[in-house]
Amino acid sequence: MSHVSHALVHLEAKWARLVRRFFHAVRGHLVSCSSCDGRYRQLKGNLHPPNPMVVLHGIPQVDVGVGSVTEVDSDVLSLKISLLGDCHIGKTSFMTKFVGDMEERRGAETAGLNLMDKILDLKGARIAFRIWEVEGDDHLDHVPVACKDAVAVLIMFDLTSRRTLNNAICWYQQARRWNKTAIPVLIGTKFDDFVQLPLEMQWAIVNQARACARAMKATLFFSSATHNINVNKIFKFVAAKLFNLPWTVERNLNIGEPTIDF
Repeated sequence: MSHVSHALVHLEAKWARLVRRFFHAVRGHLVSCSSCDGRYRQLKGNLHPPNPMVVLHGIPQVDVGVGSVTEVDSDVLSLKISLLGDCHIGKTSFMTKFVGDMEERRGAETAGLNLMDKILDLKGARIAFRIWEVEGDDHLDHVPVACKDAVAVLIMFDLTSRRTLNNAICWYQQARRWNKTAIPVLIGTKFDDFVQLPLEMQWAIVNQARACARAMKATLFFSSATHNINVNKIFKFVAAKLFNLPWTVERNLNIGEPTIDF
């Protein structure tokens, strides 16, 4: 029995040394990952740049080119936003108005898909809105890659064209096939032209747009890229929703003014 007891004591001592060594190793890793000013040092990882070819399971590949918005600095939080709607309704003008002049933006373009990004400072953090625009119903095959992993989906229509508003529901349904969680926003463009329409037509379009937004459970904005109406406010709304910021948009249903409804 004394021989067995001695063996048990030896085994317990061995396990104690192993446990102490394990916790020392964990403590060493934790200390090495931090610095005196409280910031974390970047751990070594894959130093090769990402492949610019977007590859998603079951989704067609889209080459967005080297130097596109997929290349964002490591200290920037990247937020992907999808921009969908019919052709010739002002999507690109809307995106360009928000992003700014050519020297202030980075982007890429391929057949049927237009990508731009804009980096902003938000309460001390740097975020990049990465906007993926599908250029119209001739390029529905790009909807999956544009919507995959997006935090918000902006569905756009021309306020002077009831047909594009009718199609907005179809765009929403296409987006939801590939993304169930993105924040939906319904945007009516060309508000400056819309206010020139007869009042009864304006009321009819407002009511139909509000009904569509309710069906999508989306917030509704009327906008104008030409006069920069509600363009920046829409992205501010998206950021506030994502980060629970203390900023809320005010409803506006006054005829002749840009509608905001939720």
